[in-house]
Amino acid sequence: MTDTTSSPPLVESALVESTVSLTGAQHDQVRAVADELARTAGGLIDGPGWLTAARAASQRLPRELRQELREFRHDAGPDGLLLIRNLPVEDDLPSTPVRPGSVRRTATVASSAVTAVMLQLGEVIAFRSEKSGALVQDVVPVPGHEKQQSNAGSVALHMHTENAFHPNRPHYVGLMCVRADPTGDARLCTSSVRRALPLLTSEARRVLSEDRFMTEPPPSFGDLGGVTPVHPVLRGDPADPDVTVDFAATHPLDDGARRAMEELREIFERIAHPHDLGAGDLAVVDNRLTVHGRTSFTPRFDGTDRWLHRVYAALDRRRIRPDSEGGGAVLR
Repeated sequence: MTDTTSSPPLVESALVESTVSLTGAQHDQVRAVADELARTAGGLIDGPGWLTAARAASQRLPRELRQELREFRHDAGPDGLLLIRNLPVEDDLPSTPVRPGSVRRTATVASSAVTAVMLQLGEVIAFRSEKSGALVQDVVPVPGHEKQQSNAGSVALHMHTENAFHPNRPHYVGLMCVRADPTGDARLCTSSVRRALPLLTSEARRVLSEDRFMTEPPPSFGDLGGVTPVHPVLRGDPADPDVTVDFAATHPLDDGARRAMEELREIFERIAHPHDLGAGDLAVVDNRLTVHGRTSFTPRFDGTDRWLHRVYAALDRRRIRPDSEGGGAVLR
């Protein structure tokens, strides 16, 4: 395991990046949808009426944006990442939160925009044990959590599949920037298993495809008291597998598994791409193909720190229903 106080090495390689930059007219079209949602059902994001309204309103996003999202859902490409730029955020943004477990309960321009976009990919979901089940969560540095391997930390965040321990982890993770890091140091990092697979040895591929690993819940879930059943890191089509790993929380069960996981970690770090996110930029990560992390940075805790909204989407509502509370959007 690498030193958690330093950032992973980043290299420049050919990133086939899917990027959508909204025009001024398209920006205004999304803003109109977001403004409407802020006035809908009392603006209560976690209320049943608001999410239903947001699902309908998402159909009025710009046609070109919806087409890009549909294509990304069909095939996320070699890098499993879609960047959407120039989404609307608040004109008068409040100070970046500093409290643990910060979430958005009341609809804002940015939280409405990111939710509407993610609803074009699947069903927006959350987890009861993570940030009290809020559908829109804040990713901000928190005092006293600087060295934590979580969204509240500011040390380098190890590459990971989001909620790798959970059987119904999200298919997509949306990370929307509402305030950029004033130091310019904090960058989202991504690596795709489609890029890594040809670089792995055949032995590592074989071992990573076997049930020789266990994964703990992340700190954001609190103390759930356990780990997943044994699982493979790579599963599915051997020529195009899904990846499930968290290099801060996945534990190999034997020396061979440890060597294979270390080989994968080194490759992911070697091919990692850094992404500078500015206000209004949304990074959508295909959580089956692409791991993500973050470079280290030094927070100021003065209201100007980096601030992201995080929203999850799942493809199959029927599959997640056994874990949902009353068939709703919040999973156990």
